[in-house]
Amino acid sequence: MKKIAVSALPQLLEAMAAQQALYLPVQQGRSAQFTRYESGMELSEALNTGRSAKDLFFPQVENLVDFKVTGKAIEVIESRDVGEDFILFGVRACDCRSFDILDRVFLGDPKDTYYENRRSHATVITLACGAPEETCFCTVFGIDPADPAGDVTAWKAGQWLCLRANTKKGEKLLASLPMLQNGGEDAVVAAQAAIHAITEKLPLKDLNLTGFDGDHLMEKFNSPQWAQLSESCLGCGSCTFVCPTCQCYDIKDFNTGHEIKRFRCWDSCMYSDFTMMAHGTNRPTQLERFRQRFMHKLVYFPANNEGIYGCVGCGRCLQKCPISMNIVKVIKTLGEGAQ
Repeated sequence: MKKIAVSALPQLLEAMAAQQALYLPVQQGRSAQFTRYESGMELSEALNTGRSAKDLFFPQVENLVDFKVTGKAIEVIESRDVGEDFILFGVRACDCRSFDILDRVFLGDPKDTYYENRRSHATVITLACGAPEETCFCTVFGIDPADPAGDVTAWKAGQWLCLRANTKKGEKLLASLPMLQNGGEDAVVAAQAAIHAITEKLPLKDLNLTGFDGDHLMEKFNSPQWAQLSESCLGCGSCTFVCPTCQCYDIKDFNTGHEIKRFRCWDSCMYSDFTMMAHGTNRPTQLERFRQRFMHKLVYFPANNEGIYGCVGCGRCLQKCPISMNIVKVIKTLGEGAQ
């Protein structure tokens, strides 16, 4: 365990940024966003960023490849950025768990080499949640906000910032920062106890996931409650764009007049043209699209991934939905309907 005075955090950030590109939550207007560090930037005190750290591995827009067409000849032009080593500082426990979920999607067979490249370049430093909010429910999914994963785990514990290396990559980083002192174990234990005391009082801590599994797939799929739940949904996609685990995307080619540029962009299962094909779309109604989103998070994904849910309880969808429809209401409504 290492520690440094919280007052010396600016010096620590400068030291890390001198070695590698550094990204951290920075306040931008009313919300915090992960931003590339520049000298003088301050770590935001916000519990969570407006959009998740997913952007660093799976960006909203990326240029995959270019093509140049000359007559009948097509030249493939490699446009991908080889990337650079970077440090991702201040990731919360929920967002860190989301990386594990995304890994199952993008690092399966066949691997998404764009995603794999970014993951291999990153050193993730998580930050324990000093004050979880009422919209947080990560503990329902077995996530401990007082002991997040990552290459390095950090705690703000009184006057100290304490850091624990969890991987070889994390050990190498901490060893390269001579301003760190040994110690901090007792401060971390006290900080963890304070966080657990808060999580025990959160209103969503007892959210019941019983029946959300592959064994009850058709029961949940055919529930009459979907009609009432989806009725007010605007189909705006806000929930999907702030979600740290959503991975849907579309690929489109654009003719610049000189070459063809192929882009991958985030998409949303809540949109009417999602999965549009020549014959039309497989889910023509808002009910079907709404059901798909939540069945995937709560039933399909755990059924195919050893019980791991496609939600991490970050609470962003609770905060951002303009009509206050979210995954918690779905869980409660379908749970009640099954009783």
